[in-house]
Amino acid sequence: MSYFDNIRTFVRVYELGSMSAAGRDLRISSAVTSARISQLEEHLGVRLFQRTTRSLSPTEHGQSFYRGATEILEAVESAEAQIVNVTENLKGSLYVAAPLGVGRRLIAPRVPEFLAEYPEVSVRLRLSDRKIDLTTEGLDLAFFLGQPEDSNLRMRKIADVDRVLCAAPAYIARRGMPADGNALIAQGHDCLNLRFPGAQEFQWRLMTPDGPRRFAVTGRYESDDGDVLTDWALSGQGIVLKPRFEVADHLASGALVPVAEATPPAPIQMACLFTHRRRQDPKTRIFMEFMIERIAAAFAPGAAQEPR
Repeated sequence: MSYFDNIRTFVRVYELGSMSAAGRDLRISSAVTSARISQLEEHLGVRLFQRTTRSLSPTEHGQSFYRGATEILEAVESAEAQIVNVTENLKGSLYVAAPLGVGRRLIAPRVPEFLAEYPEVSVRLRLSDRKIDLTTEGLDLAFFLGQPEDSNLRMRKIADVDRVLCAAPAYIARRGMPADGNALIAQGHDCLNLRFPGAQEFQWRLMTPDGPRRFAVTGRYESDDGDVLTDWALSGQGIVLKPRFEVADHLASGALVPVAEATPPAPIQMACLFTHRRRQDPKTRIFMEFMIERIAAAFAPGAAQEPR
């Protein structure tokens, strides 16, 4: 076993919080994982993890070593990746996840261009608005909107995405035009909510004269599919909160109109998540850079926020 193998194993144990999970991720046994950590601790002369029969947590030395270890691995693996790029064609499968709206409108239309450039690569695109676990689902990277819950993952920000509250003219004619977030609550407007098992967000974060504020909106319509919410809004069932690019065509045609414009939704971050190890796979890194460059350009200041 090389010293770098031991460091790589330590980083995965630290990030996943489990010897067995790290072993599965690295495709080695739990016994080999444990042996590598023990060898590293013996070499360093310190204990890197506190172990009990039910839990494993990094020591203060472990936390400090993790910061340096990730920098070392990133430098070495980045250098290795550059050599691979020069000497080998990209090949193999990429497993990519994205929310439905992002995947359908931003990622999927650009996949053929990428595959035309790299004919020995295949892309397995999984679209869902539910929470994604990169490690357990075997994903190489995941695009997302919002803030990541797992601080052990790496993140590349792509853009701040403008959002809008909107409804069909038929709904406004029937229920009236709400001026702001307070009116949404006081007038009992029907709000169309994106919810799924384990979802933590049950409020809309709107910008008020006093700064961002969360409004506990209610409604009879809920779905874990953002496009279903758009369809309900188009049929006049209520008010929906959407990234502007997802409803740009409907706003332009008048099928949907902005509402509560005195308190618009706060922009939402679009980013890409990946693990340290996945980042260094050349095809993963190149695919990520390919998509980020094109998507970021669509959201650059002055660009029309109607990506194609």
